[in-house]
Amino acid sequence: MINPLIYFLLFFKASLFSTGGFSNLPSLHQDLLANRWAVDADFGESIAIGQISPGPNGLWVISLGYLTYGYLGAFLALIAIILPALLVLAVAAGYNRIEQQKWVAGLMKGISLGVIGITLTVCWTIIRQPGTDWRGWIIAVVAFGLALTRKVNLLLILSLAGLAGYLLYR
Repeated sequence: MINPLIYFLLFFKASLFSTGGFSNLPSLHQDLLANRWAVDADFGESIAIGQISPGPNGLWVISLGYLTYGYLGAFLALIAIILPALLVLAVAAGYNRIEQQKWVAGLMKGISLGVIGITLTVCWTIIRQPGTDWRGWIIAVVAFGLALTRKVNLLLILSLAGLAGYLLYR
């Protein structure tokens, strides 16, 4: 049974300590799987929904909330990703005083690199799941290569990956 308060706090923590986009993915992945409130497929579906939906990348979090806990989960996820932004507005005035200091730039670079490392760990965990064979690796590597060029639309990459999955796994 999902505890709504704990559920909200997990989403809030992930959003509070993220740098935007998919940087809250590792935290949510670890916490929701550990509590058995989600499965890996929920993350894939929510990311796909977030990518094809218009608007900000954060929509995938609301989709994840819906897939794992219904309408209440979507609402709690929405509130959890909005609150950190409101907190940022509250501390923005103080940031102007410290933004030129060297330690701030170093801190932000370290956090960003840490998020990259954690995200790669989640990717590695997902791709090593049972049922992922050489065909899955090919799809993942080609999608990564296309995304790396930054010349191919993410929706097209997802469509091509879906088509490849259909053709290779039917």
